[in-house]
Amino acid sequence: MSEKKDKTSRRGFLRAGLVLAGSVVAGTVLKPFNGVVVAGEEPKGDTPWYGIGIDIEKCIGCGKCAKSCKLENNVPMEPFFFRSWVEQYTIAKDGSVKVESPNGGIDGFKQELPDDQIFKSFFVPKMCNHCSKSPCVQVCPVGATYVSPDGVVLVDEKYCIGCRYCIQACPYGCRYLHPAKQVADKCSLCYHRIKKGIQPACFEMCPTGARVFGNLRDKSGPLVKFLRDHNCLVLKPHLNTGSKLYYNALSGEVR
Repeated sequence: MSEKKDKTSRRGFLRAGLVLAGSVVAGTVLKPFNGVVVAGEEPKGDTPWYGIGIDIEKCIGCGKCAKSCKLENNVPMEPFFFRSWVEQYTIAKDGSVKVESPNGGIDGFKQELPDDQIFKSFFVPKMCNHCSKSPCVQVCPVGATYVSPDGVVLVDEKYCIGCRYCIQACPYGCRYLHPAKQVADKCSLCYHRIKKGIQPACFEMCPTGARVFGNLRDKSGPLVKFLRDHNCLVLKPHLNTGSKLYYNALSGEVR
């Protein structure tokens, strides 16, 4: 009798647990979208808070973003220095993953694997994530790396001492030491352009509209609409950097 009662209790406990789990899932799925959920807390105020969206499904790997970035921002033309670049991911049928970015994608890509060996292949643009909790900002010993009031991570060349701490701290590999100036350099979201109401160069030059730039506070703006309409993810969410670079169709192979 006792054994039967124990089995009944266990079934009741499991049934209650399943009902509770179902309620949580249903509540999560059915909860209406009422804003953008980001890893970092949105600062107070009404100034713009800029973010970025990239649609991997639309990227064709033309490299115009990387080239326009170099030309607009006087980035050294050597194939070692990039504020923006494109990577090609090729997943073979045997499960192996090949990642290539010859000259940042500026010169295009050549697929080396035969078609019959490829499971899928796609392009992923990379750039600074303009994190709201930026590791690079936290480690800078002189305050040369900072976050602007509108959420753009910048470098003040006048203060930078070239210690490379920020370069090492960036988990996305988005910084380099400028060979001539000997200061840290990175994507500034073309800050000189956006302060004039002009799109960053890489966004303006994208021929497929794979890039979306906007204000995360503007709930009717293009970036928030992009986040509403797509299943967007950030790179390395476990690091809790508060990344504001959102990817649609981000595959698990991308790091």
